[in-house]
Amino acid sequence: MRLAPDTLDRVPPDVAHFAYDREAQAVGVVHFGLGAFHRAHQAWYTDLTMSGGERDWAIAGVSLRSAGVAEQLGPQGGLYSLTERGAEGEATRIVGSVREAFVGDRDHADIVGRLAPPECRLVSFTVTEKGYSRAADGSLDLALAEASFYPLLTEGLVSRRDAGLPGMTLLSCDNLPDNGRQLERLVCEWLAVRQPELVEWFDNECRCPNSMVDRIVPATTAADIDALEARIGLRDEGAVFAEPFSQWVIEDRFAGPRPGW
Repeated sequence: MRLAPDTLDRVPPDVAHFAYDREAQAVGVVHFGLGAFHRAHQAWYTDLTMSGGERDWAIAGVSLRSAGVAEQLGPQGGLYSLTERGAEGEATRIVGSVREAFVGDRDHADIVGRLAPPECRLVSFTVTEKGYSRAADGSLDLALAEASFYPLLTEGLVSRRDAGLPGMTLLSCDNLPDNGRQLERLVCEWLAVRQPELVEWFDNECRCPNSMVDRIVPATTAADIDALEARIGLRDEGAVFAEPFSQWVIEDRFAGPRPGW
């Protein structure tokens, strides 16, 4: 039997899970790069904050390279498990913060539709160094950028500006030096060519804080999924596994509200 909202009541008592009504939470975050690290790190932190009483920070995740994660999470209503493996054994939690899983080249209108409304206040990224589309000299490679997050982000920002809405926080969670400043510079380079009239609005309305992330998240194997199913009685194709340690440091430079991370 597959992990899903209608099978959540079958999770054994020793498996923790979120303590909020998922359907009542607005999507406040769009995340580009819905891989294992994000699910074991930023999405897990966000799940804990909503379980602690924060509201309206559900995540719409976007995979840019393949439909694999969307195919894992879609049938599960976005639910997945995070298992921490340490010297004292394993501890598993069902994470509910990811509400939707989109594919960049397939769900264009849905993604822009999540970036555009006032409920969305933060866009985050784990796209690896490649996803920033930098050329050898560090400048933006426009041809590569066309296939990354830049066009989708720009459409969302244009919609917000045209509707008179404020900008958003753009939060890089990739291990790049000065990742926030790098993101800001590259987005401005893109806008200067593709949407020059948006540059001043972006500069005034949006913020790109620096951040540092740390957690070891090995690739999930078929054996991991089989062993988890034997232990909890449900099949979780989106399961992730990580060390107990995690760290997240974010510069206090936001364009508006943020979760209580």
